[in-house]
Amino acid sequence: MKQRDFFFDNAKFILMAFVVFGHLLNTYIHDSETIYALYKTIYSFHMPAFILVSGFFAKGFYQKGYLGKITKKLILPYIIFQLIYTVYYYFLYERSAITVDLLDPQWSLWFLISLFCWNIMLLGFSKLKPSVGIGFSLIIALLIGYIDNISNYLSLSRTFVFFPMFLIGYHLSKEHLKKLFTPKVRLASLIVMLVIFIGFYLNTDINYKWLLGSKPYAELEDATIVSMFKRLGFYGLSIISVFSFLSFIPRRQYFFTNWGKQTLYVYLLHGFFIRFFRESTIQEYFSNTESFIMLAGLSLLITVLLSSEMIASMAQPIIELKATKTKRFMTKTKDYIKQAF
Repeated sequence: MKQRDFFFDNAKFILMAFVVFGHLLNTYIHDSETIYALYKTIYSFHMPAFILVSGFFAKGFYQKGYLGKITKKLILPYIIFQLIYTVYYYFLYERSAITVDLLDPQWSLWFLISLFCWNIMLLGFSKLKPSVGIGFSLIIALLIGYIDNISNYLSLSRTFVFFPMFLIGYHLSKEHLKKLFTPKVRLASLIVMLVIFIGFYLNTDINYKWLLGSKPYAELEDATIVSMFKRLGFYGLSIISVFSFLSFIPRRQYFFTNWGKQTLYVYLLHGFFIRFFRESTIQEYFSNTESFIMLAGLSLLITVLLSSEMIASMAQPIIELKATKTKRFMTKTKDYIKQAF
């Protein structure tokens, strides 16, 4: 395995742990200024970094069969889990009826449909010079906020708002990333992340929904010309935050590296834990600094569990509609039993 594979697998696993932690923290953002600042700091980089990494690996979109491959990898799991989560929420929230709308993504499933759209959009944007393509996508993202009916439906808002980050990732090279790993850059990155956290802590009135990319300006404030420049400012913040975060990702192989290959499983499955957590009394046990450290540990535990070979073997037939990991896990289990007895 090449070094870059270790780096990206490490990055995906660590980012996924932050995704889970951020979703758990959401329950407490109005209880503590520190938690609210931490929450916004995490949201300034975790999904933008995931999107950038996804763009980096989209360089093969022009290859034969790529479109069919991403359709099977993204759209089929989207449809399947859209139905599964609809039923799950029906029982969890004791709703009066089951309403299925495949065009309105359930919670975190927006990423799958947006990722599919970003790959399709590359057919046109990849033909442009990097500066022209990124600049054009940025203009679209800034203007799209003035259209009030573009929001969560079909994940249109996030698709346009986060596409510049995907395009930046597409145009990145290994040489660009190598510049992040010098001691000076890492020291600067640490200072930057601290400044971002302190900035959010001192400015509690900053609406975290600006970081979600899912709302038109009218739902965030009175839409004016200033709104566009606010979004532009958050773009700058996210780009700085993303590259600062990536500078700390280890490049060697560690015990958690292989878990980074299973992040799709974590992303699709962790919602069952998060939604149950928010509706249960478990959340009442996390009320001070020490307990929030435990909450971070719980996030890591959920990420590790859902990244495990056992969970992957059980979920692969549903998520990928194949059973190669299931068969491999069963073979290993049988061999282990034979050796043990």
